[in-house]
Amino acid sequence: MFAAGWYFWGGNRAEGQKTAYLAEAVTRGQIEDTITAVGKLNAVRSVNVGAQVSGQLISVKVKIGDHVKENQLVAEIDPTPSEKRVESAQAQIDNLYAQLQSKQAQLKLKELNAARQKTLLASRGVSQSTVDQANAELAMAEADVKALKAQIRQQEAQLDSYKVDLGYTNIYSPMTGTVVDQSAKEGETLNAVQSAPTVITVADLSTMTVEAQVSEADISRLKIGMPVYFTLLGQPHKKFRGTLRQIKPTPQTENNVVLYNALFDVPNPDGELMINMSAQVYFVIGEADNVLLVPVSALIRKNEGTSDDDDKASYSVKVVKDDGSLEIRPVEVGVKNRVQAEIKSGLREGEKVVVTSASSTADGDGKSGPRGPRPGGPFF
Repeated sequence: MFAAGWYFWGGNRAEGQKTAYLAEAVTRGQIEDTITAVGKLNAVRSVNVGAQVSGQLISVKVKIGDHVKENQLVAEIDPTPSEKRVESAQAQIDNLYAQLQSKQAQLKLKELNAARQKTLLASRGVSQSTVDQANAELAMAEADVKALKAQIRQQEAQLDSYKVDLGYTNIYSPMTGTVVDQSAKEGETLNAVQSAPTVITVADLSTMTVEAQVSEADISRLKIGMPVYFTLLGQPHKKFRGTLRQIKPTPQTENNVVLYNALFDVPNPDGELMINMSAQVYFVIGEADNVLLVPVSALIRKNEGTSDDDDKASYSVKVVKDDGSLEIRPVEVGVKNRVQAEIKSGLREGEKVVVTSASSTADGDGKSGPRGPRPGGPFF
């Protein structure tokens, strides 16, 4: 709130000049120094729930806006092709086990034959070549058994893969949240060969993330953990508060303007915050309540080598005394924005400080001097 202004007239007889002063009273109130930005709301966490196998989508069990729990069944793909592949793989395994049983019987026979030939060789009943032949046939039988066992392991792994694919025909939500989008409809054929087609999107709307775009001129003033709040277009007077948690290091450039994305989270227990809402964001550099305030135009910077934002900068103000004369008084400045400044010491509430002044030549009689407030009362 701005204070009323008063015009005061003072002069210098020697120089024949008179000066009009626009002064404002020192008030008490609240002040904050902020950096403003525009942002968008999004869910703090969201996931696209897709199909991992190809097939016809025969059922979608949820709709947009529904609340789902983790591991809840949300859609089904026709399981018939996957069931047939499982059945075929199981039949091939059964066939391989039958072949293995036959090969193991032959291996047993070869083992007995090799042992017999070895015994006969000791009694000179057979030649060495006959024994060697029996040993070779035994080794071949052992190799056949090993090969069949390897085929069985391979086929069992393939069967497990088919069973997994069969399980993928039932699609479950990976998280608790709200269905915010549905990309596929019942009856559509989904092709999951190259990528996983999205069926629905689930988002956790209990906490929202605001992503604000901050100019490169202001980004150095932001600090992780600083307070921040925003308002909505539909609720300009309600403040949603949070804490800055991240500044993305890679900027975006729009129309040659470099913008950095600053993120913070806000709770959304009532669900009034929605995805893609526009937010007017305020990063709070400093704030104070129930303090003395003056217009920033009343400050006179004493340290010429420092900037207005420098903590070492010192200031003074011109105070209008009761007789209309001016007194330059040093003040200690606290929080300061583009409009007002907090005065920590040096002024009292109700005192008037000069915000603008203008000089002109005195009247012909040369009379000038301090005078009280101009008739007509306060100037607004």
